[in-house]
Amino acid sequence: MNNKHRQSPARHSTDKKKTPSHSQKPVHAQRRPTEHTKFPMGHAVEGTIRVTAKGVGYVEVEGMKEDIEIEGENLNTALDRDRVKIVLYGKSANARQGGEVTEILFRNKTKFVGVIEMNGGSYFLRPDDFKMYRAILIPKEMLHGAEVGQKVFVDMKHWSDPKLDPTGEVKKILGKPDEHNVEMEAIVLERGFDMTFDPDVTLAAEQIPLSIPEEEIARRSTSPIGRDFRDTLTFTIDPKDAKDFDDALSWKALDDGNIEVGVHIADVAHYITPHSRIDEEAVERGTSIYLVDRTIPMLPERLSNGICSLVPDEDRLTFSAVFTMNKKGEVLDEWFGKTIIHSQRRFSYEEAQEVIDQKRGDCVAKSTHQNELIARPVKDGFREALLSLNDMAKRIRTKRIADGAIAFESEEVRFELDENGKPLRVTKKVMQDTNKLIEEFMLLANKQVASLIAQKDTRAETVFVYRVHDAPNEERMQDLRDFLLGIGYDLKLDKFGQVTSKNINKMLEEVRGRAEEAMIQIATIRSMAKAVYATKNIGHFGLGFEFYTHFTSPIRRYPDLMVHRLLEGYLLGHTVPKKALEEQEHLSRYCSQMEVGAAEAERASIRYKQCEYFADRIGLELAGTISGVTEWGLYVEDPETKTEGMVHVRDIPNDFYFFEEKNYRLVGKNHKKTYRLGDKVRVKIASVDLKKKLIGMKLI
Repeated sequence: MNNKHRQSPARHSTDKKKTPSHSQKPVHAQRRPTEHTKFPMGHAVEGTIRVTAKGVGYVEVEGMKEDIEIEGENLNTALDRDRVKIVLYGKSANARQGGEVTEILFRNKTKFVGVIEMNGGSYFLRPDDFKMYRAILIPKEMLHGAEVGQKVFVDMKHWSDPKLDPTGEVKKILGKPDEHNVEMEAIVLERGFDMTFDPDVTLAAEQIPLSIPEEEIARRSTSPIGRDFRDTLTFTIDPKDAKDFDDALSWKALDDGNIEVGVHIADVAHYITPHSRIDEEAVERGTSIYLVDRTIPMLPERLSNGICSLVPDEDRLTFSAVFTMNKKGEVLDEWFGKTIIHSQRRFSYEEAQEVIDQKRGDCVAKSTHQNELIARPVKDGFREALLSLNDMAKRIRTKRIADGAIAFESEEVRFELDENGKPLRVTKKVMQDTNKLIEEFMLLANKQVASLIAQKDTRAETVFVYRVHDAPNEERMQDLRDFLLGIGYDLKLDKFGQVTSKNINKMLEEVRGRAEEAMIQIATIRSMAKAVYATKNIGHFGLGFEFYTHFTSPIRRYPDLMVHRLLEGYLLGHTVPKKALEEQEHLSRYCSQMEVGAAEAERASIRYKQCEYFADRIGLELAGTISGVTEWGLYVEDPETKTEGMVHVRDIPNDFYFFEEKNYRLVGKNHKKTYRLGDKVRVKIASVDLKKKLIGMKLI
């Protein structure tokens, strides 16, 4: 990458950790009540600081009941997500445990995007990141041609004295603010990713052949961990605008009435050698990023959209999880290995859904040349396969939820942009049975791969990468329960006084279809721990799985590539050196961090386009739902575009309103009119601030 935005993950960490035993039960099955420790004033602790837009920091320290509050004058140059050492003192102005930063142990971020301004004859960067509470001084010789008013990418130099402004150097001139491509690149660079690949990475990719040698085909046909699936019915189901196809399904009816289902994943590991230049770049990125108008791939397109993409009518190398299943969706037998496939058909989700809905051999698609509907014939085998797989997927999903998986239903939006990137329309994506079909078989493959390693391998110290999700923090769950009680719902506890996934599901089912549903789902998700990658298995609370990993997307997620390499080694009987645990654990932590940055970039691009859409619609009236209530006003969501705006409390007419925190509502002092979460209101768009990505609304 041109810009090393974050500390690259060392291939061999010096952290000394004990190798886990995979026979160990998930930790979340053994969670105990939180114990709190009282530390004396003057005691030094370490933690990661989170800084608000107001320049106040909060540090969560294990064992302490509340976060430590760091007032602005005590930050001592600490920035959001820095690893810091702090010294405790008495209560802060907000009656919380206070502290002062005494040392920056690790600076999380030194690259910032913003606009060049001039003040008092000096040049400054005004950062887009609202958590960066200081402007960055740019010496004239460090402007490198940048002018006032331009959006630029800046490297902040060492900053240790809070009495002085941080200084920086312009590394790239992006262009004029509010232009589509400028803003999209700014979003990506801000979060530590590059838009393009270095020339040496591109050159390395160009050396990879776009055809499969006959000797590799022969090897896979005869290897004990190889199979040839080219004569088996195989197809892909993806979004209609997808370019990289990293998974395919095969289907075969067996003589005994059972079904053989193959989950075939692009064999990226075959083409990328560990520690090669392409591999180093993939590690650095960690993941692909999906913005509203483009994908920033983890791998060069020659791989992601070329030889690794499971396009129809081409032989492709894959790593497969193959299951013998009965019609109830139960796994009777399984096989894992290196394969070669030949996809006979590419379906979009919509096309596959039409086959399932109509139960016949035609699916309807729009012609690319005329605005007319044309029929694309579907062979009987595809129709039978889709109907069979859909039925099994529904049974698998029903059992999975009954066993404790939390049934979240998320809503996403899609943008239609003009040639300049301006949003013309914003619509909700529709979650269809075919989306759930693919999801269930990918979940199945991921779960069975993890179970194979954890349960069937006899070695006591197996190195592997799991996708783990801890049980919810008890205090966060209590906050969620208080929130739900305030709006009229009760999240039940089990006989041990614990919140279980099944009780969460019962609560979610209770609110299904109600105005509060989306807000309650968001609040519940925010109360959960964050799923991460780790070498120590603790299970996956949200999915209800004892063992889980990521195996199905190596084109776009580096941990999946790690899993492919480890799994192949175990299938061949190789022993992974114990010292590899340190490397795998360090890479797991790093990829978890990059995943967060990618998700933030995706959300930022969506939010920017939502703001841009409504910037051209000032005065538009719409019916919304109150999605949040605070002391400073109401958050209102437009259900059609999933866009949230703010009605400031001072703009609510005819009364003075105060916030009832316990009941999550605003109440009029004189007329006692209330506004609560989930209420339907009519609003109009009053203002849009593209820089801050804020939408102002007024009640009508």
